[in-house]
Amino acid sequence: MVAKQHGKVVMAKVDIDDNTDLAIEYEVSAVPTVLAMKNGDVVDKFVGIKDEDQLEAFLKKLIG
Repeated sequence: MVAKQHGKVVMAKVDIDDNTDLAIEYEVSAVPTVLAMKNGDVVDKFVGIKDEDQLEAFLKKLIG
């Protein structure tokens, strides 16, 4: 889904077991948690598995 955005979105995967400080800082208590960040700030987030339509809507909301 991210690849379909042609560079408008970058995705990074973080292992919260190896990066517990980040998990605490961003209040990640369940996996998967997806944080949308812009200029270093969290602008949106969801927890849990989403279907393709939900992911597409999430991304479209972020990039306009």
